[in-house]
Amino acid sequence: MNLSNTAQYAIRVVSYMARKNEGLYTAAMLIDELKVSDKYLKRILTTLTRSGIVESVQGRYGGFRLKMPVQEIPLLSIVRSVENVEKYFGCVLGFEQCSDHHPCPVHENWKPLRERIFAFLSKTTMADVMANDNILRF
Repeated sequence: MNLSNTAQYAIRVVSYMARKNEGLYTAAMLIDELKVSDKYLKRILTTLTRSGIVESVQGRYGGFRLKMPVQEIPLLSIVRSVENVEKYFGCVLGFEQCSDHHPCPVHENWKPLRERIFAFLSKTTMADVMANDNILRF
């Protein structure tokens, strides 16, 4: 399973802020460091701010910073802030009426995988991601 580009970039933004942890980051600094377009990054930052993961500081020396400790930021909250996660956990065949009571042909095979993916995204925090320096390439 691959997360969308937007979710991947949102995780990178939070990872970068957590790893460097140097106070405030301007959008221009993040654009340069993460090699992402201005408009795209600003949209991600706005969404992360609205969700409470990042905080925006206004003013001449303003910027963005993490609003909470990395131990309190699960991957699921980052992904959920930028997109509808139901596409990862719904019916793999796209049926609206797929459940334990009305299963599609692959429901019983997909259900345990879906639960493991959900558990991974829910339980893995940014602290877990940050524990391995080799993962982050900035």
